[in-house]
Amino acid sequence: MAETYERVFRRLAIRRSVRAFHVEFRAFAGLRSTIQLRDSSVRVRISDVLEQAPPLVLEALAEILLTQLFRRQASQEARECYLAYVFEPAVRRRIDAARRRRGFKRLLAAQGKCYDLEAIFTDLNRRYFRSRLGRIRLGWTLRRSRTILGHYDSAHRTVSVSRWLDSPTVPLYLVEYIVYHEMLHARFPLARQGHRRVIHSEEFRAAEKKFPKYEQARKQLKTLCGWPD
Repeated sequence: MAETYERVFRRLAIRRSVRAFHVEFRAFAGLRSTIQLRDSSVRVRISDVLEQAPPLVLEALAEILLTQLFRRQASQEARECYLAYVFEPAVRRRIDAARRRRGFKRLLAAQGKCYDLEAIFTDLNRRYFRSRLGRIRLGWTLRRSRTILGHYDSAHRTVSVSRWLDSPTVPLYLVEYIVYHEMLHARFPLARQGHRRVIHSEEFRAAEKKFPKYEQARKQLKTLCGWPD
């Protein structure tokens, strides 16, 4: 693998002296790769989920990591090649399996001081998904974040909601909106469009606007924590 990085480094014509490249696969919890420059040596650690990837994909990743390290722009071809591979269903399954096997999700109970996330989920599932959205573990976060209010984890199939929202000063519809938003991530998974990851697809956005107090919730969140319009 070091030869691949040396070849890509020369092709990119990066004006920097590098004595050696050290590349290894590591048992990361999911799809993760790191690159560091230290004492004129480049050290690369790649998730072992990619160990069986075709050489072309690993070369594309080498270009992405090297351009990231030396503040260059990776080619569209490299980004599309890499994303096309990691979005293959079989690869996504391996990534999720690694995350479940090696990682864990710490959440507080769904029953908070003011709101019960399980009850909210059940009600939203019945009203908007005909109770067809599969089982999801819900819980409040350990920290009271005002920036990340909700998160859906596809590998662990969990929805976490910031404990900052479990307050009598926060209206119920706002907590419902956050849970509904994360439920939509389960309904409309991460997709690829060319060399871009699509987190909120057109289908996602259209479904999100069906929430009765969508506009009110967005405005309230902008006021409370500076969410974008």
